[in-house]
Amino acid sequence: MTVTNYPVTDNPVTDCQLTDDQLTGEPVIRVALVDDQRLVRSGFTMLINSQPDLRVVCEAGNGTEAVAALNATSADVVLMDVRMPGMDGIEATRRILEQASRLTGAAERTGPKIVVLTTFDLDEYALAAIQAGASGFLLKDAPPEELLEAIRTVYRGDAVIAPSTTRRLLDHVAPMLRRSSPAAGANAESVKSLTAREREVFGLIARGLSNPEIAGSLYLSEATVKTHVGHILAKLQARDRVQAVLIAYETGVVHP
Repeated sequence: MTVTNYPVTDNPVTDCQLTDDQLTGEPVIRVALVDDQRLVRSGFTMLINSQPDLRVVCEAGNGTEAVAALNATSADVVLMDVRMPGMDGIEATRRILEQASRLTGAAERTGPKIVVLTTFDLDEYALAAIQAGASGFLLKDAPPEELLEAIRTVYRGDAVIAPSTTRRLLDHVAPMLRRSSPAAGANAESVKSLTAREREVFGLIARGLSNPEIAGSLYLSEATVKTHVGHILAKLQARDRVQAVLIAYETGVVHP
């Protein structure tokens, strides 16, 4: 597999291009990097491109550039910083997903999975980005192997990113999730519609368990668990497992 390297400019402008992998049809997960720090982007690019199944296809230095770049370049997963000059990662997340939702046609154009890069002192920002549509979050000082696995995990859509990190972060912001809102009331009614078995699976999803772990815990096949997860997401009108976890905290299904 050929690795295509492209220069990162000194100014925070967008760098996007097709890689050899896309041109030859090799199966790779296409990653976009959005961060105002050039050194951070360069480090992530080297790490990600070192993997045979991952390839950086786009870089942007702020939210405005990211929205424009992802309108022109397809990406499967976006690593999104929160605090950036101009448009921040929260608004960029919202606009990128709104932009994707307006597209019709091939399934792959339904929009990228967005992973918010955060630190514990920016919990509120990370939560706001998740509520805006991001599929998960990851600590900026996460070990390299955790970042790589997070990209693969969110691409598959079959588990919450970095379950232990997600749980600690959600525990910290749980009071904000419990605030009364029309959405919270609607979510509570949706949770009531779950069957007893779906409620069991839902609770385990909220605790960060993967499908195989849920299957082992409940003595079910993975196929059966996958079916339950699909029904749960549909009943909750949840975009993905991360949003389902937020609903679980919001409605008191799990507690810190």
